[in-house]
Amino acid sequence: MHFTSERRLDGDVLERAFTLDGIPGVLWTPASASANAAMPLILLGHPPLGLARMYPRLAARARHAAADGFATATIELPGSGDRPRWAADEQARADLHRTLEAGEPVGDDIVDALVLPLVERSVPEWRAALDALLTLPEIGGPVGYSGGIISIGVRLALVEPRISAAVLFAGSYVPRAILEEARQVTIPLHVLLQWDDEANDRQSVLDLFDAFGSKEKTLHANMGGHTGVPRYAGDAAARFLTRHLMK
Repeated sequence: MHFTSERRLDGDVLERAFTLDGIPGVLWTPASASANAAMPLILLGHPPLGLARMYPRLAARARHAAADGFATATIELPGSGDRPRWAADEQARADLHRTLEAGEPVGDDIVDALVLPLVERSVPEWRAALDALLTLPEIGGPVGYSGGIISIGVRLALVEPRISAAVLFAGSYVPRAILEEARQVTIPLHVLLQWDDEANDRQSVLDLFDAFGSKEKTLHANMGGHTGVPRYAGDAAARFLTRHLMK
């Protein structure tokens, strides 16, 4: 991990950009973080729109988490920002847009082609970033995950034993293979669903929630579209992470 820049946000949050094996990322830590006051860590998931475009929302989430005593970090997803695209991903996106414009249902073949390669590529990168982050003296764990794409969160919750709890944002397509993996997920989960999300298959999220094997799982459904998540829903998710990660 190589830090490339740093600055203070509002005087009480240290923001450091980094690269890891050529992958850009950002780490936010409270000003009080040190080797003598190591912080639990939340990995901030996000859609594949590029860190530059997602930065305002990610930085706001990081500020709120820092106020609760958490360090947060994120990385650029494969195929996003300045990272190379791959032909199959471009084809899957084109097929999705063509299907939506035609008003036709989105089939499993399109969902699989769109989501599964991204999961396969990104999850090892998240785990490598976690390896590097946990070597820093100011990061002490435990570790949580918060955000979307929900299929990435499901895979991480399944394969990464260092993640103790997860907040999952519904709002992206869920392959059937991920639905089956969800049955093996056992960590505490807090799932956010916008009931009127125009880009989300509500029933697929309900099926996914039902499939999770976790003894503690909570579904918070709110009226409104994809970007209309109410402030109190975020506050409830923050309380969930505090309950499970603050030892």
